[in-house]
This record gives sequence, structure tokens and C-alpha cells, in this order.
Amino acid sequence: MTPHTTTPQGGRIARAASIYGFLALAALVTLFPLIWTIIGSFKPGIEVLLPTIFPRDPTLENYANLLGGQDFYRYFFNSVVIALCSIAGNVLLCSMVGYALAKLDFPGKRLVLAAVLITIMVPGVVMFVPLFITVNGLGLANNYGGMIVPFLVGAGGVFLLRQFLLDIPDELLEAARIDGAGEFRIFFRIVLPLCGPALATIGILTFMSSWNNLLWPLVVAQSKDLYTLPVALAFLSQGDGTINYGGMLAGSVLTIMPIVLVFLFLQRYFISGIATTGIK
Repeated sequence: MTPHTTTPQGGRIARAASIYGFLALAALVTLFPLIWTIIGSFKPGIEVLLPTIFPRDPTLENYANLLGGQDFYRYFFNSVVIALCSIAGNVLLCSMVGYALAKLDFPGKRLVLAAVLITIMVPGVVMFVPLFITVNGLGLANNYGGMIVPFLVGAGGVFLLRQFLLDIPDELLEAARIDGAGEFRIFFRIVLPLCGPALATIGILTFMSSWNNLLWPLVVAQSKDLYTLPVALAFLSQGDGTINYGGMLAGSVLTIMPIVLVFLFLQRYFISGIATTGIK
């Protein structure tokens, strides 16, 4: 009887199949909550909690109820305004601070950089009470300013831009200074156009953070007209004392769609920005 042997090619195919099988299983486990949410949003309210994957009687009623009211568009508008203002502030201010820390010499530069790094390590929840007292003292509570101003610049974005800007040759900036260009002209005409991948990364991260933020808008927004989508979803289950699971699932799908679309369109810049700043 001839013993069974495995050829080298057969071994490679078996290893590749096992790797792809493991990756497919990991992807399925990771995506299952999202898949269940999407499928569940098409179930009638009475079916949502049943131990079934697919709806027996698919319906668009959950989406129709949400999109049929004016409140959803108001919450969506609030989320868009806050996210766009936060992105604009972070892209501009983080790049300016990062440029100063990477390319300019001034007294206390190392101390400022150390403060930025320490700020990254402090949990945001710890700052909630002093931040709210400050915002309330400035008269920014219960308006857009209170939800935008505290997040116009982030320590993580400053550090990421600083790391990216370290790669820009100093000789390029010195040549511009010799030609008579000021620091603002150098920054806006030379430095900023070279920071595309890093700025796209900052924009995506800021958009995700602002869009998903629940606690701060919940604390600052005391009027229903200022609610964002996550806050509105949190209150969706408290309308008449019953929990509208179908509406919550449909609202969750509509809430995450902008994030998915933004990431799909900008993922090339996001990966490039992370790769050029995170490996140093």
C-alpha cells in the first residue's frame, strides 16, 4: 500500500484556504451586528425580538415613520452643521499648531508638545464637568457654539499633523524664507497643499467622532431643536413609554450611512495618512 503524501503545491493551497477561511469567519463575526441591524430594520415591530435572522414579512414602515416626520431632518441638519464646523476647525487649527511644533523654534516648544501628549492620555469623560462649567460660563450652553467650540482642535490631530510635517524638508521652507515669504504664506501656499493625506485623515476621524458623539450633545443641548441624531435615537424609545425597536434599528442604519459613505470615498487618503504618520 502506497502511503499518502502531500505535494508542496497542495500544502500552499491548504494554507491559503485555511487563512481565507479564518479571515472570512472573522469578518462575518465582526460584521454580524451591523448585518443584523440592517436586516432587523426591515422587520415589523413585533418581529424584531424574535430569534430569527430574516423577516417573515419585510416592511419599510420603520423608515417611512422616521422619514415622514420633520424632526429627523432637523436632527440630521444639526449633526451635519456640527460635524462640518468641527472638521473645518480641526483641519485648520491642528495643521497650524502641528506646523509650529514641527518647523518653528520658540521658547517652551518641548513643554507644549509634552502638554499635547499628556492631553491625549486624559480620558475625555474626566474633562466633562470643568468643560461644561466653562461653556456655561461663556453663555454657550444650549446652542451650536457649545457643541462646536470645545472640539475645534484636538490633541490627537495636532500630534498626527506634527508627525507628518516632520517629513517636509527644512530646506524647502528656508528657500521660501530667503525669497521673502512670511510664515503664513509659507504655511498656506507650501505646507498645507503637501498635507493632503494627513488632512483627509484628520477630517475622517473628526467626522466620525463628531457624528457619533452622544454624551456631550446630550449634556449641552437642553432644547429638542438642538438634538443630534445619536441623541434623538437615545430618546426614540421613550416616546409613549414603549420601546420602538424597529424605529431604533432604522434610525441606526440611517445614522451610520454617512460615515460608511465618507469612509468609502476617502479610505485611500485615510490609509495613506495613517501609513505615513503612524510608522515613525
